[in-house]
Amino acid sequence: MPSRRSILKSALTGLIAAPFVAPSIAFAKAPYAVVQAPGFYRLKIGSVEVTALSDGTVALPLAKLYTNTSEQHAQSALNDAFLPEIVPTSVNAFLINTGERLVLIDAGTGAYLGPSLGKLVSNIEASGYKMDDIDDVVLTHIHTDHSGGLMSNGKRTFPKATLRVNEREAKFWLSAANAKAATGIVKQHFGEADQCVTPYVEAGKFETFADNAAPVPGLGSILYAGHTPGHSAITLESKGEMIVFWGDITHGDILQFDEPGVAIEFDIDQKAAVAARDIAFRQAVEGKYLVAGAHIAFPGIGHVRKDSTNYDWLPVNYA
Repeated sequence: MPSRRSILKSALTGLIAAPFVAPSIAFAKAPYAVVQAPGFYRLKIGSVEVTALSDGTVALPLAKLYTNTSEQHAQSALNDAFLPEIVPTSVNAFLINTGERLVLIDAGTGAYLGPSLGKLVSNIEASGYKMDDIDDVVLTHIHTDHSGGLMSNGKRTFPKATLRVNEREAKFWLSAANAKAATGIVKQHFGEADQCVTPYVEAGKFETFADNAAPVPGLGSILYAGHTPGHSAITLESKGEMIVFWGDITHGDILQFDEPGVAIEFDIDQKAAVAARDIAFRQAVEGKYLVAGAHIAFPGIGHVRKDSTNYDWLPVNYA
């Protein structure tokens, strides 16, 4: 009678001798995922919750758009920072939860500037809030990449919110005479401002605030006119901590920190915009507070410090 050992030995011999046959099942390769994760980043300023929100990115030929410099020099500086000729440029907004009210700083682009943008609503929802939750929308200024998201499919995106804008900004963009006199892309911006802001005015959901005044209780503002006539940063302080929501003090986080005198074609008054940037940089360095930029790589939050050339941008450490 064969033993257990001899049976196992015979079986192993057969396995060794038998040729290996690969399985006939063909596994499909995984498709590319394509999309990023939802674009929001949350932090606390004292007792207040701040959520950075991505509206997406827009591909811009920044070297061609910067002024007070040469395209070649600007492109060289961007290349040194490993940025391509066409730079994916962030469009950021910020949601502030004070515990008493929910305030949105800037409203993104909506459907105006292409499919790579207009993601603000979905990212607000991904972050745990609904459009009906928002009590106030405060604009740093009324350019379309900050106000285009106010309307969706012909309706106010934030139906319960009051829209709040610096008074000189509102007077400029809602003036029929200014709109008639405007030319080129600025004329287009006037038309888009009317489409996005006027419905809030007509609904009785529009208020202005004075220069350097509080747009809502608990927040302040700093007039940094130049990029637009009423361009204003929004400030938040809580328990000894501070953040300033810059709006468009810079476009990108490379060239204008090293060379603050460089302006951009989007500035309505380029000389005033350069002067405002100089003040904003100096104040941020002296105050050592966080700043949040609308067009600095998402989440667009960090500090400014002096360096051997001019200034340096230090993104917030992920936490």
